[in-house]
Amino acid sequence: MLNTIIVILIILWLLGYFGPTVFSGFPRSGNAIHTLLVIVVILVILRLLGIA
Repeated sequence: MLNTIIVILIILWLLGYFGPTVFSGFPRSGNAIHTLLVIVVILVILRLLGIA
């Protein structure tokens, strides 16, 4: 389950980061990109430590 959440967050982060340059109608997401990245990093660290 945690792996699925990590993959979804990475995909959303990539869409937020590259979306406006690839799709002209895609809205700019600003700080949401960095928030998703921080959440993904925290989840990966928890997964590596075996906590989650």
